[in-house]
Amino acid sequence: MVNPIVGMKWLTKVLMDEGSGLNIMYTKTLDGMGIDRSHIQPTRAPFHDIVLGKQAIPIGQIGLLVTFGNPSNYRMKTLTFEVVRFPSVYHAILGRPCYVKFMVVPNYTYLKLKMLGPHRAINVGTSF
Repeated sequence: MVNPIVGMKWLTKVLMDEGSGLNIMYTKTLDGMGIDRSHIQPTRAPFHDIVLGKQAIPIGQIGLLVTFGNPSNYRMKTLTFEVVRFPSVYHAILGRPCYVKFMVVPNYTYLKLKMLGPHRAINVGTSF
């Protein structure tokens, strides 16, 4: 789990899942961030393997600014999230689209992510 800034809020329980082909945001998280649901763009593209053996249909997609790092060395990118109504212990899930956009290199031994920053490499550690 990592603690990025999403939109204008610091989220403390975000799962980085290299096995996921989607970035997922939960409606409860959006509501907690104070983001109006009118910003969600409708989509009917189903996806699988979130709920075992069942097809899931998101309520839509939303683009949000995601920031890693600190004020002296950070990266910001806009990511598209699939918005779902599932209950979850996480605030969001960042999948392969996030890894690609930020050019993240995971190190599973130390549970760290590394990405290029404007001044030096940004090391993102886990939060428990």
